[in-house]
Parts: sequence; C-alpha cells; structure tokens
Amino acid sequence: MKEGLLGPKVENVGVAVVLEKGEDNADIYNVYLLNLRDDIMEGIIITSTGYGENVTTGERIKTSTLRRCIELLLPNESGKIEPIMEEVFGLANEYWVSFWVNDDMYDKKFVFLPETISKEKIKAIPELGPGVKGILLI
Repeated sequence: MKEGLLGPKVENVGVAVVLEKGEDNADIYNVYLLNLRDDIMEGIIITSTGYGENVTTGERIKTSTLRRCIELLLPNESGKIEPIMEEVFGLANEYWVSFWVNDDMYDKKFVFLPETISKEKIKAIPELGPGVKGILLI
C-alpha cells in the first residue's frame, strides 16, 4: 500500500552550488537546478532550508524556509534558485524539489551536508557549461 503513495523515481535532476564572480570580482555562490532529463519539467517548486547544531554550544540552528518557483525547465537547461551565503556552509542545506512531467508529479530532497560546500571540494560541472565549477548533487 505504501509503495502506491510513492511518486515516480526522480532521475537526471540535480542541484548545484556554483562558485561565481560577483561585483568587484568577489567570490559568490549561487544554487542552480539542472534538468538533465529528455523531457520538460513544469510547475517546479523548490523549498530551501538550513539546519544543524552550534558545535560550541550544542544549540540547534535552523534557517528560515524559502520557497521558489520556476515555471519550466527545458531538457538540459538550468535555472538559478538562489544565492547562498558562506555563513551557512556549516549547516546541512536542504533543497526539496517538486515538479510535473506530463501528468506525473515528482519530488526529491537534495541535501548538502555540513562542510561539503567548500572551495577545496569544487569541481568542474560540464552540465552547466565550460569553465563552470561547483558542487553537484544528482
């Protein structure tokens, strides 16, 4: 019975934290949703939140939950979700993505675990184009 409640398996969809240059050539990080599928993703809703624990005090930390909408992503297209601040890299950063393909609803949770977003772990992301570097979860 519970299997009937599960939606179709999400494949070929990714979330990437990308290191880019902003004003004054300063490093900035932006989060992108990637459609690596052969079909169109529509009615995309993304919620993002950060959570964790202060290592010094043991206090639980949780950021506000933000909601974003992307109308559609064509095959092999990406869309910017939001900027992300370095101050939250020590938290788990969760992106819950829901979308429609034809009459089927898909959803998947992508979690960047604490300290996994760092300059030392950045690699090329050819799916986003030549020279684009960041951290990709699929």
